Amino acid sequence: MKSCFQSTQILLPRKDIAMSTWSVVACDQYTSEVEYWQEVENIVQDQPSTLHIIYPEVYLGKDDGRINRIQNEMQSYVDHNILEERISDGFVLVERTINQQKRLGFVGVIDLEAYDYTPGTSAPIRATEGTIESRIPPRLRIRENALLECPHVMVLIDDPKNQLIEPIYKSKDHLECLYDFELMKNGGHVKGYAVTGEFAQAVNAKLALMERDSNGFFLAVGDGNHSLATAKACWQNIKKTLSKEEQMNHPARFAMVELVNLHSPALVFEPIHRLLFHIDMVDLLTSFKKQLDEDHISYTDGDDIIFMNCDKDIHIQLQNEDGRLPVDILQSFLDQYLQNHPECQIDYVHGQDTVEKLGKQENNCGILLSAIDKTTLFPAIAAGGVLPRKTFSMGEAYEKRYYIECRQIMK
Repeated sequence: MKSCFQSTQILLPRKDIAMSTWSVVACDQYTSEVEYWQEVENIVQDQPSTLHIIYPEVYLGKDDGRINRIQNEMQSYVDHNILEERISDGFVLVERTINQQKRLGFVGVIDLEAYDYTPGTSAPIRATEGTIESRIPPRLRIRENALLECPHVMVLIDDPKNQLIEPIYKSKDHLECLYDFELMKNGGHVKGYAVTGEFAQAVNAKLALMERDSNGFFLAVGDGNHSLATAKACWQNIKKTLSKEEQMNHPARFAMVELVNLHSPALVFEPIHRLLFHIDMVDLLTSFKKQLDEDHISYTDGDDIIFMNCDKDIHIQLQNEDGRLPVDILQSFLDQYLQNHPECQIDYVHGQDTVEKLGKQENNCGILLSAIDKTTLFPAIAAGGVLPRKTFSMGEAYEKRYYIECRQIMK
């Protein structure tokens, strides 16, 4: 039996390509800081780079011909051998060093037939947060005619005994080193090793055993929920055009991801904060406290939720919340409040510094939240639901996955 996460073909840049400019951070980071992406553009310029084949979400909604340029660039990278097949059937063992901590992972593919983001699903691969279906169509337009995929999705495995990734890492000196370089913009250092042959066979066998013993819930999507939902939607459309036999091994049936052990000490769950624009702070706070009163939730001074703007910071500690997470209470309120105030806009931000900088600008409001205990993740999802959307982030923005590996998804 094959696992729903498995070995694959992996493309990497030619050895003469500068990896430090090839690799850029996940497209869904720094979505309120266009200056970040402008700085990346200045660093990269016309050099071969994943910047040219991804769509930074800060630019979503702008009809600037970017999608066509991305698709043309992908074709060019294949036609001109910018990308080469470095692994025909295997994994990349990733060693990412950030803040003197090493985070390990395997790059491979998941079977999208085994993934479902619907709350309460019994699929082996499940979303960790609510998926906003309205966010899929613009991302679908990017992927549906793309020749390549380049992953920023990180999927979690609940492996407290360190059975899967860590034993292969101990043998890394016997593996080919594929890359070894500093990531731009304070992203730390990254090394990649080819896991092929007997090593890949051992990993595939171990994955199959672990999935068999997982009681039906094997992997949780930690980062990139909406990108993976988009890959699923794209596959569902392609699937309709294929015979049963063609569906079995079509490349679009699979999505490349990095698999990380939930129990890695280097994997830190950070809260995702909120930024509100064009907001009346007094009305916002009055409405929030009114909602808490109606829900019979008391509050006092504390750090569950911190509202900040140019005037002052308001600290709130919730009480009598009946097991609900503060982020759930806040987000339920914000969904209704923003519906009634269409002039207001919201962004979800990983870094506290960004919230403090932008939240204190006039007519803005930054909202800081506390982190959750990551060991509660799998039990919470297994209980039949998903966490409130944008509950946690696996590290700060600069710690997110950088694009490196590619894979062909169109025949």
